[in-house]
Amino acid sequence: MVMKFLSDNAARVHPRVWEAMRAADTPDSPYDGDALSNLLDERFSALFGRDCAALWVATGTAANCLALSAMVEPHGAVICHREAHIEMDEGGAPGFYLHGAKLLLAGGEGAKITPEAVARIVDSIRDGVHQVQPHAISITQASEYGCVYRPEELAGLANFARGRGLGLHMDGARFANAAAFLGGDPALAAGLGGNAAGAAGGVDALSFGMVKNGGMSAEAIVFFDPAMADKVRFRRKRAGHLQSKGRYLAAQILAMLEGDLWLDNARAANAAAGEIAAAAGDRLLHPVEANEIFLTTTAVERLALRELGFEFYDWGEEAARLVTAWDSREDQVSALAKAIAAL
Repeated sequence: MVMKFLSDNAARVHPRVWEAMRAADTPDSPYDGDALSNLLDERFSALFGRDCAALWVATGTAANCLALSAMVEPHGAVICHREAHIEMDEGGAPGFYLHGAKLLLAGGEGAKITPEAVARIVDSIRDGVHQVQPHAISITQASEYGCVYRPEELAGLANFARGRGLGLHMDGARFANAAAFLGGDPALAAGLGGNAAGAAGGVDALSFGMVKNGGMSAEAIVFFDPAMADKVRFRRKRAGHLQSKGRYLAAQILAMLEGDLWLDNARAANAAAGEIAAAAGDRLLHPVEANEIFLTTTAVERLALRELGFEFYDWGEEAARLVTAWDSREDQVSALAKAIAAL
């Protein structure tokens, strides 16, 4: 039996998402003029406890790059971690969507960046036309190594960004997993102070991931400055992401938000990862705070796991990456945990 722990992108589409798409299969206005698309602003505003505007797109890459396009001019730059998805895994899409804007790379433990790391980059740049000027910061929640930014870390980055006149974007491909880890409040996970606090601050735009968490082909860009959304509507069309039957994308997103399905799915994935992490012991390379597990392993050990039927990615020569999902089977999770403990 093949047991897949390659990626949460390999997970099934949740049945409620399929049901919502079927229910949307009736005539309605094209593009984003349909009734479902027009509900997104209201639903995300209720979710985050403040006014926001939301647009659907088909991929996380488009979500990240279109969000950044509202903050970054072609002669500007985005500061991100050197392991950020926009740097390592988007095929040059940021440069394409931002018409040549640069990525400036920072370091940081667990693929997270700090205000100090960003300051070292910003302070090294001369003011003037001869050097690319930073326009925005992009962070990933949870990070590429499955580490979650705490509210105080987000507050520090938001304060730094505002003090330096920079936009702040969050790649939330696994935002749900981060929110689940932090207790379930999405506003807290976006650095907005929590739903009850009504605090300002936090990120300016969030790529709210759905596909890794039980969706099929829809991601949301959430703007906490609705004026940004008005700008990006035009750029979404120009980029080829204004789908003519947008109601099917909106239906997926609304189904995930309904009854906090997005959060329940993330909790299930996180719990599965936690079981595996508990069996891994001192093999863990990073704290397991979402649904990714990075382990030190030898080539022989990885081969042994694969011979038992487990699929996962090598992570360099001495490590493996394992990813759980909302639909990870309990028996397969337990089998993997036992196999790792027995290495």
